[in-house]
Amino acid sequence: MRALVTGGSGFVGRHLCRRLLAGGYEVVCVDPIVPYTGGIHPSNWPLFSPNDNARFQFVQQDCREYFQNTNEQFDYVFHLAAIVGGRLMIENDPLGVATDLAIDASLWNWVTKVRPGKVVYFSSSAAYPVRFQRKEAFQLLIEDMITFSEDIGMPDLTYGWSKLTGEYLARLAYEKYEIRSVVYRPFSGYGEDQDLSYPFPAICQRIIDDKGKDEVFVWGTGQQMRDFIYIEDCVTGILDTIDRIDNADAVNLSTGLLTSFRELASTAANIFGYDPRIVGLSEKPEGVFARGGDTKKQRDLGFQATTSLKTGIQRCLDYFLTDGHRG
Repeated sequence: MRALVTGGSGFVGRHLCRRLLAGGYEVVCVDPIVPYTGGIHPSNWPLFSPNDNARFQFVQQDCREYFQNTNEQFDYVFHLAAIVGGRLMIENDPLGVATDLAIDASLWNWVTKVRPGKVVYFSSSAAYPVRFQRKEAFQLLIEDMITFSEDIGMPDLTYGWSKLTGEYLARLAYEKYEIRSVVYRPFSGYGEDQDLSYPFPAICQRIIDDKGKDEVFVWGTGQQMRDFIYIEDCVTGILDTIDRIDNADAVNLSTGLLTSFRELASTAANIFGYDPRIVGLSEKPEGVFARGGDTKKQRDLGFQATTSLKTGIQRCLDYFLTDGHRG
């Protein structure tokens, strides 16, 4: 089995490549290693060395260029390539993030010509209408809330729009060109080797750096809530359900549990042995108030996240303490 992973040097891509290689796949990883996106050259991947595996090939190239120059056949195309780098980038460089529209258009035009076995499109929980994520009225987000009807709803800035458009192109590719695909909407994935521009590792690192202090700060009010899912659970959810959907239907990757940034920081500090007051920095962006994913569809497909938040925090703290450039 051959797999193409675009954006494969990013956080999710590295974990996916490792699991695919462990499963016996030939893996072609395409990534230009764009600064500030969390991409790392395979010679420096933190948790394993893919270059030790003869079935791994790395192409340091923008996937749009790659699509123009190859007609290689793949059993699976995992499309993670995207310009995204945490909340600051999403809010402060919206047109830079909008480059994702061009990236996804290139993908879907390419697959209609090359016709791989299946496309696995990584959307985002940012595609959901923000009206379901406000402080005065929030609820767990259900896949059917996005229907591509007249009342499609406002997603989260240009990143949400680009992913929503990518999902729509996936449906057109299936309906008009019979391209088999499945769409995943990951929520707040986290793990030991995630870039510090994301809240989970940033908070864990701050808890280590500020040990013994009376106060620890978090962005925004700190009351904003997210559905934190451990990265290995995300990858398991993908591999467990990948062959259950062919018609570009979407599936959440979530736990169904909402945790505020204050709660995350407090729990991490308690695990690390102290109990500071958690203070919000109101001038920092915080995004929507509550973003959590309903899990019924995942469970119906045979997947449920199993890593508790406390276990995930402990793993990240342990890693940061033993990794020289982090702790």
